[in-house]
Amino acid sequence: MTDTLHKTAVEPAAAHPPKLKRSIGVVGGTLLTLSCVTPASTLFVVVPDLFGSLGTATALTIAIGSLLCIAVAFCYSELGTLIPSAGGEYAMVSTMAGRLAGWLVFVLSLLVVMIVPPVIAMGTADYLAPIVHLNPSMAGAGVMLLATLAGLLDLRANAWITGVFLVLEVIAAAVVAVLGFAHSERGVDSLASMQVAGADGHTDTVTAMLVVSGLAIALFVTQGFSTAVYLSEELENPRRNVARTVLATLAISSVIILVPVVAITLGASDLSELTGGDIGSMVTAWSNSAVGTFVSLCVALAIINAGIVMVIQNSRVLFASARDKAWPAPVNTLFSKLGRFGSPWVATLAVGVPGAALCFVNLDALYGVTGVSVTGMYLLVAIAALLSRRGHHKHTHAWRMPLWPAMPLLLIAVLAYILSQQETSHLLWTGGITAAATLYWALYLRPRRDTRWLVSIPEDAQP
Repeated sequence: MTDTLHKTAVEPAAAHPPKLKRSIGVVGGTLLTLSCVTPASTLFVVVPDLFGSLGTATALTIAIGSLLCIAVAFCYSELGTLIPSAGGEYAMVSTMAGRLAGWLVFVLSLLVVMIVPPVIAMGTADYLAPIVHLNPSMAGAGVMLLATLAGLLDLRANAWITGVFLVLEVIAAAVVAVLGFAHSERGVDSLASMQVAGADGHTDTVTAMLVVSGLAIALFVTQGFSTAVYLSEELENPRRNVARTVLATLAISSVIILVPVVAITLGASDLSELTGGDIGSMVTAWSNSAVGTFVSLCVALAIINAGIVMVIQNSRVLFASARDKAWPAPVNTLFSKLGRFGSPWVATLAVGVPGAALCFVNLDALYGVTGVSVTGMYLLVAIAALLSRRGHHKHTHAWRMPLWPAMPLLLIAVLAYILSQQETSHLLWTGGITAAATLYWALYLRPRRDTRWLVSIPEDAQP
């Protein structure tokens, strides 16, 4: 029996809950979703940290993470076509695994959606350096505020804006790939050598255990493909287009990220340069300062692009949670308000402004909590996918993943192991937040189960 309540079953005040307008197809959805993956800014902001810890094993780790994400994408595609809701993961998990599980995945997704944009935004200053020197935190906060203003606009307008920016970041990634391959210093066998420059200048060997621990960040590298699920209420024909958007985005983003990573690994002059992760300096050394400046500016635009799409995605999550009555009544009323362009404007501000504040928090702590949260969220989604063919859902028209139930079972085992290898401090931070969320559930939501956390599916998407 599902815990999801359809519109006719909710309390009178929510008899006609606000719904988003279906205005984009697969192309628009893929552009927005690719922009949320933000392959170029991920390549230039997140991947350098992996180079620092994994060296030549970085490409292998990202490749393994991308393969794992295929199974994750299958789960998202099946669940997203069964439950096409702006609530994304929490709507899917609530429907399949119960309201408490859905609440916990909502909290994990909220951690991710609040942390990832400032993590990316703080990289802007490094890539504006050829023109102007800015404080990273101030630049990141500025990007977040700009993205918030753009997020208040119509979704179709944002699809075009982000599409133009996306072309520029793909060009930047392509330039890096071409230059890296053209200046190769080592053979492809080095990709499996698992070496990193040690602190004393000598070469150290990267252990298999370190690769496993790095998989949490590798999963984060392509994490944005799940945005297609958040946009499912605004996609035309979601039961067909959600799966197409998810799988196309994962395939394209994996290529855009992985090919330049391989090129950088082969083209770095030595292990110290690779471990340093200063991709902009490598591009300048391979070409000239003009090309380096062009690539840096493209990356800066890519980061702004990512901020816009992430704010759009994240505001939809908060909007859906208010529509589904996760909060006290005044808060629900505020977060479910729609503006003149059809966007949830209060929820957009509630995501963007705190995101600007998070730009002043320690970056390493943000990375660690995000990696644990993404892995935990995927784990709960895989569990929901394992339960997706029970009851009437078994006969609902939807995209169905191949190799079910082996695919989600394998994913559950692998993700649980990856979680067990994460740093204790990051596990404790994420666990503490999850414990507080469980307490909120026990003291506030559960006693009001008839009027709170009523996860709804848009009427035009119900079976």
